[in-house]
Amino acid sequence: MKKFKILIPVYNDWQSLSKLLSKIDKEIENLTHKISIIIIDDASTFDRQLEIENLSNIDSIKILSMKKNNGHARCIATGLKYIFEKEEFDHVIPMDGDGEDRPEEIIEFINTSENTPELTVVGERVKRSEAFIFKVCYFFHKIITLVFTGHSVKFGNFTCLTKFTVEKMINEKATWNSFSGALTKVEKNKISIPSIRGVRYFGPSKMSFSNLINHSLSIISVFKKVVLIRSALFIIIYILMIKSNASIVTAIPLILLLVMIYLISNLALRENKEEFDKALSNIENIEKIK
Repeated sequence: MKKFKILIPVYNDWQSLSKLLSKIDKEIENLTHKISIIIIDDASTFDRQLEIENLSNIDSIKILSMKKNNGHARCIATGLKYIFEKEEFDHVIPMDGDGEDRPEEIIEFINTSENTPELTVVGERVKRSEAFIFKVCYFFHKIITLVFTGHSVKFGNFTCLTKFTVEKMINEKATWNSFSGALTKVEKNKISIPSIRGVRYFGPSKMSFSNLINHSLSIISVFKKVVLIRSALFIIIYILMIKSNASIVTAIPLILLLVMIYLISNLALRENKEEFDKALSNIENIEKIK
């Protein structure tokens, strides 16, 4: 019997999390594996109102309450470190707690991991629920990431990590900055399954345009050395192309590229291995509620 830990970061959105736990419990009804939930409370400011009655199929639920707010990526990083060092497990499934990662896909992750137990499984987005303009921006995010890093990153947090992958993730400083970027960096051999982006259970999506830009640049910053080399080549070639027609207009791509380099350089500073190693010291308390 394999042990799966579902890792869920949450900040104030307890209503959505309650609904998610209920749906997870229903989805795993026919599984023989032990499914446990690890919730990372990112220093929520709202009082916890979590409904856990009648969750008969989930083996256990723990809440790790953070002393200070660290953000989504660092909550996942902290959770991975805690699980690896303190829990017995075979696989970890990180997922959002608002419904955008659909609980019905957990079964597909588990079934795929059973067929390929040595491989980490990622949920490749094949359909999104956001507005058209956001989808277009997300498309350009993937193109820009591919062009400047050489990697096509089509997945988010919703994955099924092997124990070996978790170990590599907690030893990689980039995990403290970007989950999907770090996973792309440390795990070359992955298997993907189709994943549909769900709709938030309550309230508007937190993935705004500005958050998408930050998300995209955080991934790119993981590969900053490659980005700098490719950017330098682009600048040289572009200057040679426009030297006879140089103007403010033709200089705009260069300005935008320099701004991007500046931003990813700042984001890369978040890759602090010393902070990551001390991540568990930010846990204020651990409560087992089931």
